[in-house]
Amino acid sequence: MLIFLVQMMKSRTDEEEFWHSTKCKPFTFDDDDDGFSKLKESKQAVNNIRPLVDEEEDEDDVEKVSWSGEPVGSISWSVRETAASSQRTDRESTFPKTSTDPPTRSLSGYSLSSLFKGETALSDSSVRLYAPELRKPKSDYKDHGLFVWVLQVVSLEKFRSLQDKMCLLDVSVSAHDGNVITAVLIYLKRTLSKDVLFRELESRQTALRHFIHYLTETRDQRLLLELLRSLTTPGQSHLNLYKEHLRIADENKRRDFLKSCLSLPFSAEDSGHVQDHYTLLERQIIIEATDRQAERGGKVEIFQKFPRRASILNMPLVTTLYYCCFYHYTESEGTYSSPLNIRQTFKISKKQYFVTALAARAKLKAWSDVDALFTSRNWLGFTRKKSPLSFQRVVDILQKNSAPTQVLQEYVALVDDSDLRISLAQKLKCHDIVINMYRDLKDRQLLLGYLKKMERGSVEERKINELLNNSQIRWKN
Repeated sequence: MLIFLVQMMKSRTDEEEFWHSTKCKPFTFDDDDDGFSKLKESKQAVNNIRPLVDEEEDEDDVEKVSWSGEPVGSISWSVRETAASSQRTDRESTFPKTSTDPPTRSLSGYSLSSLFKGETALSDSSVRLYAPELRKPKSDYKDHGLFVWVLQVVSLEKFRSLQDKMCLLDVSVSAHDGNVITAVLIYLKRTLSKDVLFRELESRQTALRHFIHYLTETRDQRLLLELLRSLTTPGQSHLNLYKEHLRIADENKRRDFLKSCLSLPFSAEDSGHVQDHYTLLERQIIIEATDRQAERGGKVEIFQKFPRRASILNMPLVTTLYYCCFYHYTESEGTYSSPLNIRQTFKISKKQYFVTALAARAKLKAWSDVDALFTSRNWLGFTRKKSPLSFQRVVDILQKNSAPTQVLQEYVALVDDSDLRISLAQKLKCHDIVINMYRDLKDRQLLLGYLKKMERGSVEERKINELLNNSQIRWKN
């Protein structure tokens, strides 16, 4: 029967090509009614098909289905049809419109690593998986209207063999109509086993994209996960499914969804990111519950002095580390909220940990903790200050957190470049550093110029005068 439909559509195409290619036109009584006569011919052709179909099988034994997959004539179908008839003025199809052009970006352009590094925003609309190729110019599918009319009249239940069903799917894809493809896919979903359907769809990428889009829109996450797990090669579909966690508001349901994504065949790098995301959210749920209870109890001092401004749930990894350095800095490494535990679990670099801890402890004005971050002891037992950051950057962080001059000058003195060091010292009013540098330069004129900036009777003024009156210093000017 399907072959007959295809042949009929082909013959109709050949006939139209003949009339378009010849100089002669077919005779009509009224050229203005040409479209109407074509519609009558199409309906007549379809009506000629029905008896052929009905001869094969009694229509009473066949269950007709609508586009939604429901049996025609059922109560739910009748209710929907009645409601739709009152609203079907200029309303478009129930499925969302999709892009007319197939995706042009390569798969390698998208990965979870780029999402985690901020190179691709998670909400990027260009990455949204909408089924492509739904709308083509009318000249590309002359028999599209006839094919849709055939599907509306002929019950899909007539297609019983796997070969006929796959041929039906291929023809529907060639019609370039998303609603037709979706209607056929709903029928195949109901009449084929999952293993067979998934196997056949993997070799039909257009139909596969439509089916993934359908399952995504209907929120059938269980079947969607099974489908993606069955695919032999990972692709954009897996990344789009992973992004579905953004729609889940409840943190426990989001955690469970991320856990289900762990079994998807991501690349090695992306699998690591998904695992880290799941582990981080699981830990955040535990920390949030504990801290919320401690804050309400009113017995933990730091929560009373510095009330939490927001929940830790769904925060990035660096924000979570900063939070734990702020509220849980002294906890032992065995606890979930320990900064050292987070550093080890997520393999945070030494530099990233240092910057985050420095910012958190400076915000709290815990200057002894800040000093401990820089203290390094060599094998002889001597200590010195060492930093994975430039000391200019360290001074900048401390100055933004209103560090006192006594703390600032200790780190300004460690800046390597002398010109930069004296510039920072003058800007931050670290007078001792400026005075000592001018003394080492043996520049009397610079000291005299700096003396004018000092307050009368200040310690700095007395120190400069003592240096100027020291006869043991050999000034160069």
